[in-house]
Amino acid sequence: MEETPIVERAEESPKKKESIWDLVRFTILTLAIVIPLRTYVAQPFIVSGDSMYPTFEDGQYLIIDEFSYHFRTPERGEVVIFRYPKDPSKYFIKRVIGLPGETVSISRGTVAITTKDGETVNLDEPYINAEGYETQTTTLKDDQYFVMGDNRPLSLDSRSWGPVEEEKIKGRVLMRLLPVTKANILPGFYSQETK
Repeated sequence: MEETPIVERAEESPKKKESIWDLVRFTILTLAIVIPLRTYVAQPFIVSGDSMYPTFEDGQYLIIDEFSYHFRTPERGEVVIFRYPKDPSKYFIKRVIGLPGETVSISRGTVAITTKDGETVNLDEPYINAEGYETQTTTLKDDQYFVMGDNRPLSLDSRSWGPVEEEKIKGRVLMRLLPVTKANILPGFYSQETK
């Protein structure tokens, strides 16, 4: 019966230490990259509820771009994630309808925007599931956005609890990852030019 030389056993120990150290370095490097990315650049969210149907369905997995709004403001037609004004611990997903300084007028499901320049435009909204029948007018302050769900009869949004301050907007929907059959970039964005 042969014994393994002690010299070989001694060589295995530094290799094991080296592989453990490699794992530790890899973990530290990964955390150093992933944590700032998730905190400041992109973050995953799961859709809960039907307020954005048919654009987004319950359970869909989204990646939110938190970086862009450090350099520009939200645009009309973008789908955003924001802190619910009545309870900032909750996040909501809605579409930007009115921009700061504008007046949003809703009459029997038709949304009209009066821009800062005084021009009034009726929005083209092919993404909505069903029209609402309410009538209201809201003038936004310089840091407020008017947001609405695409499933108008089932959406609690700026029509019920008012505008959203810019500081509460977390980011825009960058990607839909799940379900895989509906995966895409900038899902739901619909450009609404008023000029």
